[in-house]
Amino acid sequence: MSDSSFGAEISSAILSKLKFEFRRAFGIIDWIKDLFAGRKKLRDFFSAAPFDITFLTLVIALLTVGVVMMFSASYVNAWNSASSKNDPYYYVKRQALFAVIGVVLMIAVSFIRTDFYRDCAGFIYLVAILLLVYVLINPHIIQGKEDFKRWINLGFTTFQPSEIGKLAVIMILAYMLEKFSKSTEKNAMMIVPHGIAVCIICGLVYLENHVSGTILIFLIGAAMMFLGGVKWQWYAVAGIVGILAVTIVVMKPDIILKGYSAERIETWKKLLTGAELTRAESTGSAWQSLQSLYAIGSGGLFGLGFGNSRQKYLYLPEPQNDFVFAVVCEELGFIKSLLIIILFVLVVARGFIIGMRAKSKFGALLAMGISLQVGFQAALNIGVVTSTLPNTGISLPFFSYGGTSLVMLLIEMGMVLAVSRNEERKS
Repeated sequence: MSDSSFGAEISSAILSKLKFEFRRAFGIIDWIKDLFAGRKKLRDFFSAAPFDITFLTLVIALLTVGVVMMFSASYVNAWNSASSKNDPYYYVKRQALFAVIGVVLMIAVSFIRTDFYRDCAGFIYLVAILLLVYVLINPHIIQGKEDFKRWINLGFTTFQPSEIGKLAVIMILAYMLEKFSKSTEKNAMMIVPHGIAVCIICGLVYLENHVSGTILIFLIGAAMMFLGGVKWQWYAVAGIVGILAVTIVVMKPDIILKGYSAERIETWKKLLTGAELTRAESTGSAWQSLQSLYAIGSGGLFGLGFGNSRQKYLYLPEPQNDFVFAVVCEELGFIKSLLIIILFVLVVARGFIIGMRAKSKFGALLAMGISLQVGFQAALNIGVVTSTLPNTGISLPFFSYGGTSLVMLLIEMGMVLAVSRNEERKS
């Protein structure tokens, strides 16, 4: 056999393998073909098994408290804003509507068998990449946030493709870590394809000037790879590199970060150490963090009472968004705010229990990855609100205003409920 024919056979084998893996990752194509060819019926992809009622109860509890507290935090700002037509109920009406839509979709999604999500993993990942590229080319610019390329205008609302990006990373890693489970556990270099899948999404989100989203997606990816069996030695190396990177960012933020982000780091360092702020910082980059700390301090142990926040009266900018937890602390106090944090912990813990009971590794990693997203995002937000972390602009799940992001979050909760049904499709 000549070298050229041998090389052609190798190339053909590689191409066949790539085609096979592509079809596996985009199994939704086969699902559609089977459905229309009559080989499968629509009911074959749904499950009527009972889901985890404890997880659902915890999610509904967080959602209810979140919508109520978002209303309390938002009505003053809505009343005084022309963009909300001076309607104090503007934000809560929209958030409640999206909450209802989200709950309906959550229940609907929970009936779909877990392996359908496995079949969709590659498709969702591709859609996320296309949307993230599109928003960089044709972003919806919001007044006062001209440097950010995060939003797509849907007409009735705006949407951040990074929300799809978070779910896409969770799904594609769950798929890959199951598909290459043995190789991942034995071969340390298997971190490369998993890492590339995460870094593509992280890179696109970073180009949006969405540093907090980049950090969140990276943390989710790293945690999922650890749970999926990636060699622990990589985490020792990553820890050293991470410490060096954080040190550089904190000491010399302007080397890596852009102007507004570097300024926030410098301000945060002063707040953390108690250094004196300049007048420009106090009324500029530090204003939101200072008002947040005033709100938390004012709440004390038992709070000022529901609706009695002072800082939301045009001191704390857009309190219905990233800093809603400051108003929660001010009105409900330390003890009740701690109970809300415990609710978040319970949601994450219950998600992990559901994952550990799952039949498939994909289902387990899907449930755990989504639970980690909620936990990491809540922890980062509370860290920012308390100035434990720099102000990076990250929302609090179930609480911060944002209709499409709330719907996406509830769809993800539905996927965890689908895993809790613990029923795979029959072949």
